[in-house]
Amino acid sequence: MKILHATSELYPLIKTGGLADVLGALPFAQQKRGDDVRVVLPYYRKVREALPETIEIASRDTFGGYVTVRFTDFNGIGLYLVDAPHLFDREGNPYHDAHYTDYSDNVIRFGVLSWAAAALACGLDENWGKPEILHAHDWQTGLAPAYLKHWQSPVRSVFTIHNIAYQGMFQAKHLAELDLPSSMYQVEGLEFNGQLSFLKAGLFYADHITTVSPTYAAEITQEPAACGLHGLLQTRHSEGRLSGILNGVDDAVWNPQHDKHLEKPYHLRAMQGKKVNKTAIQEQFGLPVDTDTLLLTMISRLTSQKGADLLLDALNRKLAEGAPLQFILLGSGVPGIEQAFKTLAAAYPNQVAVHIGYDEELSHRLIAAADIILVPSRFEPCGLTQLYGLKYGTLPLVRKTGGLADTVVDSDNASIKNKTATGFVFEEVSSEALSNALNQAANLWGSRTWSSIRKQAMQQDFGWHIAAENYNECYQQTY
Repeated sequence: MKILHATSELYPLIKTGGLADVLGALPFAQQKRGDDVRVVLPYYRKVREALPETIEIASRDTFGGYVTVRFTDFNGIGLYLVDAPHLFDREGNPYHDAHYTDYSDNVIRFGVLSWAAAALACGLDENWGKPEILHAHDWQTGLAPAYLKHWQSPVRSVFTIHNIAYQGMFQAKHLAELDLPSSMYQVEGLEFNGQLSFLKAGLFYADHITTVSPTYAAEITQEPAACGLHGLLQTRHSEGRLSGILNGVDDAVWNPQHDKHLEKPYHLRAMQGKKVNKTAIQEQFGLPVDTDTLLLTMISRLTSQKGADLLLDALNRKLAEGAPLQFILLGSGVPGIEQAFKTLAAAYPNQVAVHIGYDEELSHRLIAAADIILVPSRFEPCGLTQLYGLKYGTLPLVRKTGGLADTVVDSDNASIKNKTATGFVFEEVSSEALSNALNQAANLWGSRTWSSIRKQAMQQDFGWHIAAENYNECYQQTY
């Protein structure tokens, strides 16, 4: 099939979260299975610096300045770049300034991205022609299916929700600036809670909706997971137009046997490297070097959604009880939560270390070094870090929600006996439930059972080739 993906992030060019990892892998997996795949992305300053050589496809004086669509090859994938310096030539984060304030013109910035994606789907690049599928990702490209509908294009569209909590809400007055008719601003259209919602646009106008795990697809048909959109999603589900397709792991990037970031690579039949990586990380963070100490890590945004507050309570309790464990955090988010983790590290300098911010190389090193990776999310559409943990033999400890429920099997007596256990799962949203899961892990640590669980975890296959086949089936359903 001929497929055009529309996205605001693409690893390694621009990344703030899992969306970039998905688009850095899925198109390549689809191309490998024989599809003709291209991607459209804003020409951010960082992307311009990485890819200066491009070909101009088309240019328009619109949306407050010149918008030029450019084309280049990116690792064998055709990449369209939306070049609008007045909108995208900015330093740092693609969505907000250095003070974490959303750019006031995001409504136009991502309206332009959606418009360009739809225009390309309608044949803007005459050399490529029209794709059969426009696949839009998250609210930043949610208007693309709306433009297709407004222009009465026959091209089919799929819209993927990576996190329904981010909805792209703007004042209705911007509709005219986006060159969309006022007739679209209604409940049966773009309107949501008295505002213009990019996310709802994608949900309403796309021919098919996907989200990034089967369990999350079921959860978002009900409140509170639906964030107010349960009615529309229940309708789409009843129409057979809502699917859950698990994300995957890019084996070229996340593979302990070939990971260039590690102190020593390793694999299932030669695990010595994992201890070497653990020692190196303990030394790097000034923790006592002891490979027999249970080492936990969390790599995450520090928010309520991610359960960071639950983890703080549980760790405080465990450390006060004298639990023989170490914990290293890599993440950033709510300032109060950041400070609470720093305070914890100051109180227990031989057991807790904190790195505020994000570092791609460090994330690889931590996952390779740790024994457990913590993902105690209140909700989680799919989650990627638990998949990386499985791949690296770092057992995930997760809450039973969304993609976490779909990818991690709790190490209870039955699953240990039948050799299906791959980690530790708790259900109740509480620090007590999380503490109990930590106890469960600590009781198994260092045993032959632990080695068996780790082996089972590392044998799991969450390759993108599986997702590519599932998306192909989904695309077929739109016709």
